[in-house]
Amino acid sequence: MKIISSKEVLKNKLFTVVDEVATDNSGFQIQRAIVRHPGSAVMMAVDESERILLVKQFRLPAAKDLWELPAGRIDPGETPLQAAKRELHEETGYHAKKWVKLISYWASPGYVAEKMNLFLASDLTAGEPRPMGDERIEAAWFTRKKLSDLIHSGKLEDGKTLIGYFMWLEHRKSAKKATRS
Repeated sequence: MKIISSKEVLKNKLFTVVDEVATDNSGFQIQRAIVRHPGSAVMMAVDESERILLVKQFRLPAAKDLWELPAGRIDPGETPLQAAKRELHEETGYHAKKWVKLISYWASPGYVAEKMNLFLASDLTAGEPRPMGDERIEAAWFTRKKLSDLIHSGKLEDGKTLIGYFMWLEHRKSAKKATRS
């Protein structure tokens, strides 16, 4: 597939919407409105007791408060890891000494060009959060059991948090196997 036309429809500080047409050698065409986003960093902050740090904030598209992993946009010139470190501090006040990239994935590739980069953050030090002016964030620690219960009861609905939780469980399992070997 080759993009043959791209027209900017909307641009704001977070993303751009473009109307694009792509075609292949046979003449087959696809036309889509696409949200172009610079990407996000997602932080799975886990303390020495294996509690997971979540934030609660009102999400306008969902029309309700959601508990979720802290996350934020990758600013121009930042790497995903730099954005993760900045966002963890801004949203929660925490700094982490240890960082492990768990996975990168496309949030919703049917119409959103946003790659999310999920990091495990550990060896944490508390500090003072600095949320953006339009954010009202509440942070809280959840045990693995409590988070699992919220997920399995359908009360935790955020996709990045679901992915983060299950990737962290896989990472834990692999780390324990490596320690036993």
